[in-house]
Amino acid sequence: MEDSLPQMLMNEVNSSFQLTTLLQKRVRELVRGGKPLYETRERNPIRIAFEEWKRGLISLEHEEGESVDLP
Repeated sequence: MEDSLPQMLMNEVNSSFQLTTLLQKRVRELVRGGKPLYETRERNPIRIAFEEWKRGLISLEHEEGESVDLP
């Protein structure tokens, strides 16, 4: 049986504040009209942001422009 979206997020995120922040920012962009970074018919912005992260299409950056390594 496939995990629900909240279960998948809990399994992958593991309470990582940085990753949670990254996904939250990307979901906000998608809700405001941003386009997915990959071809999809998915409409749920949380699922889209999660898949973008899994594919390595999004990353969190410091204000200086340095990437943050996420666990």
